Amino acid sequence: MTDEPEVAARTALRQGPALVVLSGPPGCGRTTLLRRIAAAVPGPAHLGGGLAMLAEVPALALSRAVRARLPADDVPLLAEAVRSRVRGGLLILDDLQHADPATVAALPHLARTCRVLVAVRTPHRLPEALAAALRAAATAWLPVPPLTPGEAHALVRKTAGGLDEPSAAAVVGRAGGNPLAIIALARQAASGRAPIGEDIDQVAYAIAAALADLPRPARTALAALGLLGRPAAPALLGTGAADLLAAGLVTAEPGGSLVPVSAYVAETAAGLLDTAARADLHARLAELTPPAEAARHLDAAGDLPGAYRKALAAADRSAGAERAALLLFACGLPTDVDPRVRLAAADAALATGRAPDAADVLRPLAGTLLPGPSPDPFALEAAVLRGEALLQAGEPAAARDAVRPVPDTAATGVVAGRDRVLLLCALATEPMSALELADKISVRHPQPPPGIVAALAAVRATHRLPGWDSALRQAAGFADPLIARWSAWLLVEHLAAEGRLTDAAGAALTAAAAAGQALAYGWQTRFLAAADWTLALHGPQVPAELSWDGIEGVLRRAANLTDRALPEQARAYATAATALIEADTGLLAAARARLDHAPAHPAAAWVAREAAWLDGQPDRAARIPADAGTGLLAGLHAITARWAAYDLGMPGNAAIPVDLPVAARRTLTAWAVGSGLDTAADSWQPVALREQIRCLIAAGLTGGDREQAVAALLRAEELADTAGLTVLAGRARRGLRRHQIQRDSRSPRSDGRLTRRELDVLGLVAAGEPTRRIAGQLGISAETVDTHIRASMRKLGARTRTEAAALAFATTTAGPEPFDTSEDGR
Repeated sequence: MTDEPEVAARTALRQGPALVVLSGPPGCGRTTLLRRIAAAVPGPAHLGGGLAMLAEVPALALSRAVRARLPADDVPLLAEAVRSRVRGGLLILDDLQHADPATVAALPHLARTCRVLVAVRTPHRLPEALAAALRAAATAWLPVPPLTPGEAHALVRKTAGGLDEPSAAAVVGRAGGNPLAIIALARQAASGRAPIGEDIDQVAYAIAAALADLPRPARTALAALGLLGRPAAPALLGTGAADLLAAGLVTAEPGGSLVPVSAYVAETAAGLLDTAARADLHARLAELTPPAEAARHLDAAGDLPGAYRKALAAADRSAGAERAALLLFACGLPTDVDPRVRLAAADAALATGRAPDAADVLRPLAGTLLPGPSPDPFALEAAVLRGEALLQAGEPAAARDAVRPVPDTAATGVVAGRDRVLLLCALATEPMSALELADKISVRHPQPPPGIVAALAAVRATHRLPGWDSALRQAAGFADPLIARWSAWLLVEHLAAEGRLTDAAGAALTAAAAAGQALAYGWQTRFLAAADWTLALHGPQVPAELSWDGIEGVLRRAANLTDRALPEQARAYATAATALIEADTGLLAAARARLDHAPAHPAAAWVAREAAWLDGQPDRAARIPADAGTGLLAGLHAITARWAAYDLGMPGNAAIPVDLPVAARRTLTAWAVGSGLDTAADSWQPVALREQIRCLIAAGLTGGDREQAVAALLRAEELADTAGLTVLAGRARRGLRRHQIQRDSRSPRSDGRLTRRELDVLGLVAAGEPTRRIAGQLGISAETVDTHIRASMRKLGARTRTEAAALAFATTTAGPEPFDTSEDGR
């Protein structure tokens, strides 16, 4: 085996967070290489992996690695729980092809902050979407190469030193560089067995021949290990366990359990059993294993009713993702399934975010819904639940088709569920028709249940009907967590789209607290990130109940969020918030670096364009993305495009987006007609300070009256300086110089000079690092970091830490940023 994959893996894992995947066929040496790399990489190792018979147990592979039960219902929370335990160590997962979907889905999250090394057998059976996400997140995907002829010859000699040279060469030639085949063929040759044809699977034949020499109890014990797909206690394996140890085919773990040296050898041993013997061994193992595992052994033994009963018994003792997996397993058995079990499985799957699985498990029941005077009530309930699942899976047309056969004569709750799905499907596909349908549904349900209330509120919000916000707030307070969180998220996004940023932040923080109490980490971080985004965009002067602690507080919280495992929407908002503050305060390099890794989202896309404009790159700022969002975000994208066109000397009359907040519409109209920008600036005052400043700057640059232009620029400069918006303050000063008004851009400073340590701290502030990470990198306490920052701010006359960093590196040679605050801040 060449050392190129090993060197590449070690290099990637030593440089910082990375995901390295080793892949290859059975017997190629993946596990050996995995362990060799792990031994060479510094730091504690956390070794886990998938188990064949327990492949559906949620988060099992990761739980084995960190030796703790983990939350599998929420993938970002699962990743965060693992990250908090691994930290600077190395996470190692073998046999990823046997891992559950939650484990595989968590790996791209972990790759951002942890060093992860995994091995996967090829071909694997990972779901296509998960495999694609894994490959996209991998720092390196390294096929394990075959042994070189020299390495293969050395392994033959190590395995069977007494072989003559022609026999050794024959083994090398037939094994094809596969270490497992070399060992098995060498042992076969040493025993004096005749050579085999080259058209036969060399690995499987060689293993089979080697196993034939074992005593029967040992073969049975090894086959049991293959069927179990996990380590097992010697008592579970019977008298053959000692022979396996003596033959070197298994090793003992610290707790005494035996694990096969090669899982493939154990699986081959199981495959050599005839059908009856294999079924009998599965049945015996079912008597000795816990219910969840026993159910799968009974299934393999052909005892389908027994497997069904065991799975339901195990589900009764489980919760969350594990309960959903067991119920779905029971429903997937080719035996009679109680309709109530299918409904329970769908409910459990929906609660754990497995909407497509919920829809699939109900398909047999929904298919029995036929027109007639007395349809099956279970079929009616299944049709509605399946429609809800399809809706959550993003298939509104299929959801509508699923619930349409439900008659008006069905039970009240079923009709309400049908109407909810129909209304939300109409809202997703034909928003205008949803208004008329909402009126009909309101008449049909004078005392609507929570699901209907939430759907009606969504329609009102989309069309901005009076009272839409109070309706969504009511729905956000319902006991059903799915309805409450969905409604709260709609409330936050619609408030933000209207430009009611402080209201959106308040709603988001309330919803985040509720989600946190329920341990719904994914939702909690989405709401927290949205709150930080709205506060960063709004700027100072927010209501006291939001516990405002300044732009620095927002920056600290949002930056800390981006260090954690987050859903994509949360990461986009947190990244946008952090990068906007950094760009506005002059840390453009830090903002650009952060935005390079932002998920696709209108907020992050706008901040990227805005950072380019602030950095004097209007050509990049002019590129409007395919998805510019709606409401306020659409207006901000259009305003940045106007500024970019102005800087490029190409003023245009691009169409103004519809449904904009008043401030954005007035600003774009003023740009279009060439007047009124100073008046439009006033409308931004309760919305976003930075946009008020930009409007004033635009008024000063485009206005025909010098006195009014200067007044607007002076006002913009004052507001920008007070808020610490370094780059916009520089832009205002450049505008004033056009009117022959010279300004001193330097803040008042003391006579003291920055110390080397203060420069070191400010350099890390400029890189966007939070206090705790600065402390860790410099080997000092967080309190000492804060002391250095306060001293630097005092010496530089800065109002914030980011302004201090910007001023320090704009005026020293320690690390200049690519802008000049003495000119225009860009």
